[in-house]
Amino acid sequence: MNLFKKIAISIIFTLMGILSNAQTLKVMTYNIRLDIESDGENDWTHRKDFFNAQIQFYAPDIFGVQEAKPNQVLDIATALPQYSYVGIGRDGMGKGESSNIFYAKEKFKVMESNTFWLSPTPETISKGWDAACNRVCTYVLLKNKQSNKLIWVFNTHLDHIGEEARTKGLELILSRIEKLSSNKYPVVLMGDFNSEPETDRIIALKNKMNDARTISKEKPFGPYGTFNNFKYNEASTHLIDYIFLSKGNSITVNKYAVLSDAKDLKYPSDHFPVFVEINYK
Repeated sequence: MNLFKKIAISIIFTLMGILSNAQTLKVMTYNIRLDIESDGENDWTHRKDFFNAQIQFYAPDIFGVQEAKPNQVLDIATALPQYSYVGIGRDGMGKGESSNIFYAKEKFKVMESNTFWLSPTPETISKGWDAACNRVCTYVLLKNKQSNKLIWVFNTHLDHIGEEARTKGLELILSRIEKLSSNKYPVVLMGDFNSEPETDRIIALKNKMNDARTISKEKPFGPYGTFNNFKYNEASTHLIDYIFLSKGNSITVNKYAVLSDAKDLKYPSDHFPVFVEINYK
């Protein structure tokens, strides 16, 4: 066997080892719209069955929700028993909206989890800066039961009013990520950022983490925007929901989509979910 053949075979086996060492995950972020009676025909009672069926069909390994009231979290957990979840409400355990992280319980084991508030006092129930509401970030360190690989997942909902609260809240999240991920495990940060791509805070975030949409190997699928306001006949142009990934070669994105499924001309939420397929090492 000549030298070139030996080198070629060595490269092939190396690539096979790299590929076999990668884990493929389907991840979704979804602002589900809180349960509020004033939504009328778009309230949760009219949406929840289709919402749960949509999750069931796409079968994400991990998905984060925002604006979830306690009864909505219970409805999702009951309809989709293959998932467990972490996270508490922004007003305390079982109180107010939450940013839970659901995960396939047959696939993952929780190694660490917590919820903190986006404020100068993140360990206590609190409202930060110029925010209109209490805001939280929930995170979890998940261990793949089969491969023993670990991955951090962070899920949040930045304030819809306070500019400073959005900027400072995101800075706080990034500082927590930096502190917790010193072990260099891959990191997923997702949620409703109430910020469009041209805002300074998103531009700054892209300097530290990769936007899944930008690095997807396949062309992004679906509409550009993620906020639809329940308006079926109008184009969605506001992109405010994201999935960000730690930089480096530990995470790659195979596919990225904004899912605009509807039933009887009605959407399951006033936001579209963002869905990605990733590989991580």
